[in-house]
Amino acid sequence: MNPYGPNAKLAAYQSVSVHGGLANADPHAMVLMLMDAALERMSIARGCIERKEIARQASLLHSCVQIIGELRGSLNMSEGGPLAQNLSNLYEYIINRLILANSQSDSAGVLEAASLLDEIRGAWFAIGAEVRNAPRVSAPAVVNAAVSPP
Repeated sequence: MNPYGPNAKLAAYQSVSVHGGLANADPHAMVLMLMDAALERMSIARGCIERKEIARQASLLHSCVQIIGELRGSLNMSEGGPLAQNLSNLYEYIINRLILANSQSDSAGVLEAASLLDEIRGAWFAIGAEVRNAPRVSAPAVVNAAVSPP
């Protein structure tokens, strides 16, 4: 593989773009970036399932499980109340659905997980202004907790 080929240049550009975005991102935007990354990987994994690229499929879906696990782990269960608990349960369901879909090479299962995460993403995006105007908290992980300002 040529380290200076066109794909390497694109990968380098994407890496700089992502790292630059993270450096300037507020906690709300970081959660959106994680959700977008998981959704992109799920889309690519569905194509891998159809092309029978099992190793790449497994790698992509494993990455999705890790990302969603991080989102779930960032929830503030003590302050988020029932909303945080429901979101935690939904993240857990998505993780389980992805694991099952990966083991069965089930494109429909990946699509279901992506659809659920996209719904969460839409709600998170919609409250962006409200979250950005809320008083800053000491730890960025708290922002994903309640999906409402403290």
